[in-house]
Amino acid sequence: MRVALAQIDTTVGDFSGNLAKIRERTASARERGADLIVFPELAVCGYPPLDLLDRHSFLAGNERSLEALAAEASDIAIVLGAVVPAPDRRPHPVANAAVALAEGRIAHVQFKTLLPTYDVFDEARYFAPARERTLWSFRGTQIGLTVCEDVWSGEFWGGRRPYDLDPVQELARAGADLIINVSASPFEHRKLALRAAMLSDAARRHRVPIVFVNLVGANDELIFDGASFAVSARGDVHGCLPAFEESLRVIDPFSELETQHEGAPRAPRVDTFEGSSDASVLEEALVVGIRGYMHKQSFARVVVGLSGGIDSAVTAHLAVRALGAENVLGVLMPGPYSSDHSIEDARELATHLGIESRLVPIHGIFESFLTSFRGLLGEHADYGLTQENVQARVRGALLMAVSNFEHRIVLATGNKSELSVGYTTLYGDLVGGVAVLGDVLKRDVYALARFANRASEVIPWRTIEKPPSAELRPNQVDADSLPAYDALDEVLCQVLERGASPEQLLERTSDRDTLDWVLRALDRSEYKRRQAPIILRVSPKAFGIGRRIPIAQRCGWWQ
Repeated sequence: MRVALAQIDTTVGDFSGNLAKIRERTASARERGADLIVFPELAVCGYPPLDLLDRHSFLAGNERSLEALAAEASDIAIVLGAVVPAPDRRPHPVANAAVALAEGRIAHVQFKTLLPTYDVFDEARYFAPARERTLWSFRGTQIGLTVCEDVWSGEFWGGRRPYDLDPVQELARAGADLIINVSASPFEHRKLALRAAMLSDAARRHRVPIVFVNLVGANDELIFDGASFAVSARGDVHGCLPAFEESLRVIDPFSELETQHEGAPRAPRVDTFEGSSDASVLEEALVVGIRGYMHKQSFARVVVGLSGGIDSAVTAHLAVRALGAENVLGVLMPGPYSSDHSIEDARELATHLGIESRLVPIHGIFESFLTSFRGLLGEHADYGLTQENVQARVRGALLMAVSNFEHRIVLATGNKSELSVGYTTLYGDLVGGVAVLGDVLKRDVYALARFANRASEVIPWRTIEKPPSAELRPNQVDADSLPAYDALDEVLCQVLERGASPEQLLERTSDRDTLDWVLRALDRSEYKRRQAPIILRVSPKAFGIGRRIPIAQRCGWWQ
């Protein structure tokens, strides 16, 4: 049997656009002699649809599209993800399903069994789960259809098995010759390797080949890497599609010989991602995230505040990779405490990137605020943090002025380390449409900068080598207010991304004071993060919809 793996980039609610991609890949697969083509989870309507599932017009558009595709599935069968009505409308009126279209009709429907309700997922809010799992007989082959989470259970997990039910095991015992999984599995550190290991284990245990087709692209904060593949009944991974790009490949899942494909024959990366993330993979993910956010909202141009620091430099570099230099504007806004080298570094960066840059000093605006402060707050020689933050807010207001007047999206430049402990200014450096580095720890920002310079200097080396500073008062450096970034990032990585307890962290460090400070700052800064732009998610636990902590709470970390 010749099966086409088609990883595509869908847009939520763009039924005509999604159908055009499905039809185009189906025609290509037909020309290559495929018997069956497989698309990702909810390929018809886009993923994740969230509360659009409450709109009648959205469900009607999904239904019309599915019917139109079914009529066109004649000489080649189509397996894809779609929203379908739930028979008894309980506990919800619709289900997330893998649908097989063949012989001009809907030949088989399999509801998703395991509905994830952790991190960014809340599918039990919307969908009715499968009550049974049945096989689809196609040209003499018994095929078991599964949807994303359905393969994330089984003996591979040992004592950490997340569900009692294993749909793959059940379908294999029922006599499945082939398991197909339509998926929308978001990217995060270490996940590419984990998927391959998990599905290889399942195929080998149950002695059945598995075809895994994943979504690619980005929708809001979620980034999808694609990296689809097949696994033989012996557990060998083959038929790999490239990560982070649309691609089509035709394979025989019962043979390990790869056949025709589009694009370069590159396997997905399967790095372990222990410690800091691999910079090349992280860069590709963030580029896809920026591009998806912009293009799917019909935005073309961005503006970035260039401070001469590493965060704004990396953000600008990623924006150029995603959108092209002609669509990126850098604005230099030196204030009374900005160093000459910061202005020089920002100019040099703009030259290396080939982007337009503009210089707008904020000295006069800042002085006018100080004059107003004297009348509002009384006479003081120094207004402390208040006059530091107003500089950031002046810069934020200028960037938003450019955004309004020139129809550009502001890219916020703050990193995860700063957002975690509140080292950021509301209505200042938090303004923007999307926080590109909001899920990237400072250590990984440096890794991205060095990777950008792998062939030639893009980001000035002085930007990478000098101590980071907000430059909001004389001779200021981040180390005046924060722990050393190495220590800070290790605590944040262990607590946020790996779920370590403070007691476990104390086994690694004797610096209880630093640990206490970081944990208190993490909780105190929740109100700021609620007002931040959406954050491109690249780690197992990002700030945003996947982390729901009350703003007003007194739980603490040591109770």
